[in-house]
Amino acid sequence: MDSLMLLFVETTRNSSACIFPVILNELSSTVETITHFPEVKDGECVFPFHYKNGTYYDCIKSKARHKWCSLNKTYAGYWKFCSAEDFANCVFPFWYRRLIYWECTDDGEAFGKKWCSLTKNFNKDQIWKYCE
Repeated sequence: MDSLMLLFVETTRNSSACIFPVILNELSSTVETITHFPEVKDGECVFPFHYKNGTYYDCIKSKARHKWCSLNKTYAGYWKFCSAEDFANCVFPFWYRRLIYWECTDDGEAFGKKWCSLTKNFNKDQIWKYCE
C-alpha cells in the first residue's frame, strides 16, 4: 500500500516549533482535489449549489476576498464573483413557525432586524438572510 507522510509545523508565541506527522494512504479522505477554472464573468449563479460538504443558497465567501457562486448545481470548477443582482432573493410567501409571511419580518430576531427565508419552508430548511 502506498502512503505519504506530511509534516505540519506550528510555531508558538515563544518561537518554539511543534511538528505533527500525518500519514496519508490511498484509502484516506483527508486530501480533497477540486479543480478551479478562471472566473466566468458572464455566467449565471445557480442556487442552491453544492460545494465540498455544504449546500449554499446564496453567494459565499470561502477562501476568497469577495463572495462568489457556482455556475453548476454541483460545483465543477466554474464560478464567478457575485454582483448585486447575483445574491439570492427572498422567497415569498414563506412559512415560519405557525405563520405564513408575505414580506420580511423581525419575528424571532433578537436584534429586531428584518429577515426573510430563502426557501418556502423556513421551519424545515432554516435558510435565511437579512433584508436590505
